[in-house]
Amino acid sequence: MIILYAAFFSFVTLSVYTLLSYRFDKAYVIERRIQTYFYPDRGEQTEENPTFYERVVQPGWKKIKKFYQRKMNRGKVTELEQRLLQAGRPFGWNPVDFNIFRGILMVALPLAAVILSWAAATALLPAVLMVVFALALAWLMPSYYLKMKATQRNKQALKELPDVLDLLTICLESGLGFDAALNNVTARKKGVLIDEFKVCLEELRLGRTRKDALNGLKERLTVDELNAFIYNIIQAEKLGIGMVNVLKIQAEDVREGRRQRAEEAAMKAPIKMMFPLVLFIFPTLFIVLLGPAILQFMDAF
Repeated sequence: MIILYAAFFSFVTLSVYTLLSYRFDKAYVIERRIQTYFYPDRGEQTEENPTFYERVVQPGWKKIKKFYQRKMNRGKVTELEQRLLQAGRPFGWNPVDFNIFRGILMVALPLAAVILSWAAATALLPAVLMVVFALALAWLMPSYYLKMKATQRNKQALKELPDVLDLLTICLESGLGFDAALNNVTARKKGVLIDEFKVCLEELRLGRTRKDALNGLKERLTVDELNAFIYNIIQAEKLGIGMVNVLKIQAEDVREGRRQRAEEAAMKAPIKMMFPLVLFIFPTLFIVLLGPAILQFMDAF
């Protein structure tokens, strides 16, 4: 009997709650619609309190960057900006951010080396060597990272170049101008070279000449085949030569260069394989083949 009363009470409670919630939810929805249509700006008047990062950390970081920027050498800033552009500006860094990050590494890594030396109770000379090594690593690692990123971008751009040239040739043969053909290609493909061509198109829309935009591309990607392509495009525009034939010849040259590099790598492969064979594989092979015979010979005597 108690179970029936409890079930009945639960059913009544849930029914009343459902009806009331539906009614109030419907009223709330209607009220929100009225506020949206008749008082559209009322909901935007509330402002959130700024966080500790927005109040303290972010302004302090900006002041440090401005102070460091005033102390940097103009020539070094220009050179570092060029290297960052060639690396694709990783993490959105500018020269100030890069140098501050390097400074943080030059403090953090030696400090970590000191802590490890103290925890391991290392002698003085090895501890000093660890700190010096950490300093050298903190100084060289960011530059090596930029160089590695620039090399990767150049290789990827060289890999994408023949296909881009073929698509440009097709678009030009269909009657499009060079800028329209380039816009069509960038809308259909992705990659490092496509992103750089998009930058060129944006510069053209902002009023920069085609020659200057393409020369800017040469500064961001140091690929010989791409530089030759840009030079041929500029000369064809200057002399009034049709670009279709220029692009066809350029695409054939790029593919021929790729084939020659593949053949060169294939010819170097046996020489590169010789050292691992001699150092690692041959000793193991000799142990497996001659080991039992040597053991039997030793047991015999």
